[in-house]
Amino acid sequence: MSAGRADRPLRTSSLRRRVALYSVAVVSVAMFLVMVLVDALFDLQTRRDVTARMRDRAQFAEQLARQRVRPAELARRLDGGGIRARLTTADGREFGGEAPEAESGPGRRLEPVRRRLADGSHLVLTADQDQVSAAQRRLRRVVGLVGLGAIVVTGVALVGTVRVSLRPLETMAEVARSIARGDRGRRLAPDEPDTELGRTAVAFDQMVDALEGAERQARESEARTRRFLADAAHELRTPIAGVQAAAEVLVQAGPEADPAERERMQVLLAREARRAGRLVTDLLALARIDAGLELRGERVDLLALAEHEAERVRLLSPGLTVTVVGEPTPVVADPDHLAQVLANLLDNARRHAPGDGEVTVRVSRRDGNAVVEVVDDGPGVPPESRERIFERLVRLDAARDRSVGGAGLGLSIARGLARAHGGELVCAEPVGGRGAVFRLTLPVESPAVSSAVLSASPAVRPPPTASPRASPPELLTPSG
Repeated sequence: MSAGRADRPLRTSSLRRRVALYSVAVVSVAMFLVMVLVDALFDLQTRRDVTARMRDRAQFAEQLARQRVRPAELARRLDGGGIRARLTTADGREFGGEAPEAESGPGRRLEPVRRRLADGSHLVLTADQDQVSAAQRRLRRVVGLVGLGAIVVTGVALVGTVRVSLRPLETMAEVARSIARGDRGRRLAPDEPDTELGRTAVAFDQMVDALEGAERQARESEARTRRFLADAAHELRTPIAGVQAAAEVLVQAGPEADPAERERMQVLLAREARRAGRLVTDLLALARIDAGLELRGERVDLLALAEHEAERVRLLSPGLTVTVVGEPTPVVADPDHLAQVLANLLDNARRHAPGDGEVTVRVSRRDGNAVVEVVDDGPGVPPESRERIFERLVRLDAARDRSVGGAGLGLSIARGLARAHGGELVCAEPVGGRGAVFRLTLPVESPAVSSAVLSASPAVRPPPTASPRASPPELLTPSG
């Protein structure tokens, strides 16, 4: 399989030679047409001139006849200068030279001029075709030599002029080689971008800019991937270390270990194992989001879904006041993944709100979109960090801590799922300047969700237990 699109091979014969040959060919055709045109015009003008001269002599012959000039003298005075005169008197006598035979070939014979004079004689004036043809042949030789010389001079001049004209292409090639060697900052920057070479140079610069941007994005993506893998390994190291330590203590203690200590180690082992499992599940969820989710579209009531997730949070944190307000707002979405978004937002609010704090979920419709806001009365998010908290494995120093179970992936997963539905998730400015506000915006009819499965009535389905969600840990405490 080829690396790129299989187009026809580009013809890369010498552009200089091609331009020179085509130019010489054009000049040759032009000179040939000029020669044909000059020859035709010369022949036409010569015929007109000779015909006019013969008519002038015919008028002169009429004047001489009225003056009673003898026929022999009249014929002698009319003959000459490429014109032959033959006079036939009324009694049948003939004076003057023999009329030339017409040359063969169409359009070459000059018609004679015939006049009947006052004394009854008949005059025939003919042109010497040999003189006319000789002049035409001389003109053809001159025009041919001049044309041949012009072609030779044009060909020689084109060698230099084409070299100068194609110098911008050499500059483009040199800049391309320089960029290939690593000098990414070079550009052609044409001074006249509307010309042929200017448009080519602009397209070249745009291509290099696009390639440079793609290369920069690839490097940044690689750096993010490396950083993400390093952070994920660092996150996994802590629970795995806890599992290893607890297991070693249990192995070393043996059957004689204190039952309370053994139970405490077992609880620690289970908690750290569950913590590692949650982190792996979150990483898999992010990988699926990056690869592209297949969403199943159903009609979901956001208000009912928010009530369901709020009830779960009330069970986990009985001292926390969770309030859901709004109106029924149906949307077409994947109920499981949408529940995962709300669960991650509520778990984030539960972790950062005080133990006896308040969390409010508002469901509404704005500008044709469904909006869900999760508001807590915790420490809030600084304005400069409201976008950074959606990055993977990012914790704010004051607001995020491993001790509360967050791995820094819940908000990343929530935003990824929101965008997969064609919506958006942002951290908005809180009213009064305290707490945090996370606003989820969804289109009512999401184009990103397949509508293969739709129900007439609003359907709310609780998220399955195996759904990948950045959820808080379940605290395990030893009994007794």
